[in-house]
Amino acid sequence: MKFLLILVSLLQFTTLSIDVNMIRKAYKVAAHDKTKIAELNKLLLSVTKQDNTTLIAYKGAGIALQARHKKTIKEKKRLFIEGISYLEYAIQKNPNAIEPRFIRIGIQENTPKLLKYKSNIEEDKSFLLEHYKTITPKVLKKQIGEYILQSKSFSDKEKAVILVPE
Repeated sequence: MKFLLILVSLLQFTTLSIDVNMIRKAYKVAAHDKTKIAELNKLLLSVTKQDNTTLIAYKGAGIALQARHKKTIKEKKRLFIEGISYLEYAIQKNPNAIEPRFIRIGIQENTPKLLKYKSNIEEDKSFLLEHYKTITPKVLKKQIGEYILQSKSFSDKEKAVILVPE
């Protein structure tokens, strides 16, 4: 019994020691460089659905990114569904968290139509625009702002919200 308690404590400590800023950077790089996806997933290996919603969302995104580069449709589908289940769980667990919504819109915008995973784009756009001015830390705010400015889902009028000086 003592061994089990020690093991659980170590696992919790491992996930608590994950640097979210490092995960943000690793995700941004992995989204554009398939050779970095494994590194992102390695950083998130110890994350479970019991952890904070930001880490759960990034874990889901990392798994979903793996799906892009698998050879068989069966493996692509399995990984995509697994990854999305983590992401949707994170949003369900904390619907007012900005970062999981940011991750979801990025995935939905870049997912092929045949997967039918695009139903929350408008909802997440509105959420991000409504909460943009209150986003902390500044690093995250900058990352979300850069994403919005390059996104095809946001209109020029919506992008102007990001460009307004604070």
